[in-house]
Amino acid sequence: MKKIYKAFCAAETAVCGAAFATIVALTFMSAILRMLKVPLSWNMDLAMLLLAWASFLGADCAFRAGQMAGIDLLTRNFPKKAQNTVSLVILAAILTALLFFAHFGIKLVRSDYNRQYSSLPISFSWATLSLPVAAISMIVSTLLKIKNCIRAYGEQRDRHITK
Repeated sequence: MKKIYKAFCAAETAVCGAAFATIVALTFMSAILRMLKVPLSWNMDLAMLLLAWASFLGADCAFRAGQMAGIDLLTRNFPKKAQNTVSLVILAAILTALLFFAHFGIKLVRSDYNRQYSSLPISFSWATLSLPVAAISMIVSTLLKIKNCIRAYGEQRDRHITK
């Protein structure tokens, strides 16, 4: 199971990188072509589609790596047990929000099914699908973080008993 998760994480990171590189290339190409008086309408829509996927999947990559903005000014001086308690409360709140994002994101995908991009022959639901997919991915990451916090409680308890 760990190999599958690691492969998924690597694929997610690769998709984010490829999407970001494509966004940069499309935007640069659009600027050059507009300067040459040859505007393209589809490249900005494709860049926005890729931006939705790159930003939401990138949020999971950053969250998983612990690179999200956090304020530990107050908690860094707490005892380890208190730090773990605060982390568990915050992770529970994040998990709750992600469950709402996944649920309502799926509803949004369904409602956007008939909506089309103006210059692309695809449904706009491909862009909105990035929200529930990333939310489900972040739910897995959050559950793993919760598991690690609970494991840290057990290790602290074991150290306290053996002393």
